[in-house]
Amino acid sequence: MKRTAGGHGRALGLAAGVLLDSVFADPPRWHPVAGFGRLADRLERRTRRDSVAAGATYAALCVSAPVLLGLAAERVGARRPVLSAGLTAAATWTVLGGTSLGREATLMWRLLAADDLAGARDRLSHLCARDPSQADAAELVRATVESVAENTGDAVVAPLCWGAVAGVPGLLGYRAVNTLDAMVGYRNERYLRFGRVAARVDDLANLLPARVTGLLTVVVAPTVGGSARQAARVLRADRRAHPSPNAGWCEAAAAGALGVRLGGANTYDGYAENRPALGAAGRAPELADIARAVRLSRAVTGAALVGAVLLARRA
Repeated sequence: MKRTAGGHGRALGLAAGVLLDSVFADPPRWHPVAGFGRLADRLERRTRRDSVAAGATYAALCVSAPVLLGLAAERVGARRPVLSAGLTAAATWTVLGGTSLGREATLMWRLLAADDLAGARDRLSHLCARDPSQADAAELVRATVESVAENTGDAVVAPLCWGAVAGVPGLLGYRAVNTLDAMVGYRNERYLRFGRVAARVDDLANLLPARVTGLLTVVVAPTVGGSARQAARVLRADRRAHPSPNAGWCEAAAAGALGVRLGGANTYDGYAENRPALGAAGRAPELADIARAVRLSRAVTGAALVGAVLLARRA
């Protein structure tokens, strides 16, 4: 396949965006994704009905705006490789969340290491939507490890995949889809119908990236003292045991790479969910496994970046 100047600019922009995220992480104020969330929330208040069609219209409006913005950016940078690379870098930095994910997990480790159970319960909401009010230290450790494994897929690998194949529109569009799923993609009375389309589109958008995440986790398992063979075995056996069609690939591979057992009882917004075990032969996650999960996530990020750059250069 012929390589293009645009492809080189896209590849350079993706690499620069990952570097920016590693240095600056998410800005504490004026984050564009947070701004998108506020606008989407306002639109939801005006359009929410107990209707799949209303939810589909809402999702289409919310996603089309950032995609059109991305298309405009691609058009502006079409004949300006340096500008194209800069716009891609800015978009990549905007949509990535890997560094903040690692920092939140590390903060959970510090709170739990200091026996600050109340502080850790309060902080868990920065990683996932579980109800931590009755969680003990072991459950908080497991929740942190599971969140790092799952979110490595949708905070890092998926944006890089979409950026590599679709440039700035892919980056911004994916983040919009994933943000909507986090806002309305729940199977509760309020969002069961209205959020259905947003949830399904997010499932589709993460279908391939989640599998890439699982396979990359297998490859880099030795970087955290794990076995690629064991990670592959758990991935193959347990990837479909998770209720999510995508998260199972990320969490099963991580369970095998870390040699731990994930899954179990969780509480969400008043209802309990008992998930099957992933890596049932492994031990329960320990405090030190949070740091290992963060290192594993960084290794997956590095591997995903290499793949994204190679793919983008052929765009």
